[in-house]
Amino acid sequence: MEVSIGEKLRALRLSRNIEQITLAERAGVSVRALRNLESGQGSTLKTLVCVVRALGKQEWLNTIAPVATINPLALTREAQPRQRASRVRRSAEK
Repeated sequence: MEVSIGEKLRALRLSRNIEQITLAERAGVSVRALRNLESGQGSTLKTLVCVVRALGKQEWLNTIAPVATINPLALTREAQPRQRASRVRRSAEK
């Protein structure tokens, strides 16, 4: 998967006729980090996000994780209160 993502980013960079050093400067990452990303040799998520933003492809990031359609807080408001177990109480002996 890393290689495939790197190849896509490299192809996009080349289609826009941008050199690695130029893209690295725009993204605020080192040239080595960009090379590693493009070759699939490992990179950080931060580097990926910075490069994708520098290429103007932020919408790619929206396809990674699904958009939440359910608000978890709304679920707690609608939930029934929990029934808690209680200990059997013995009457106090005198």
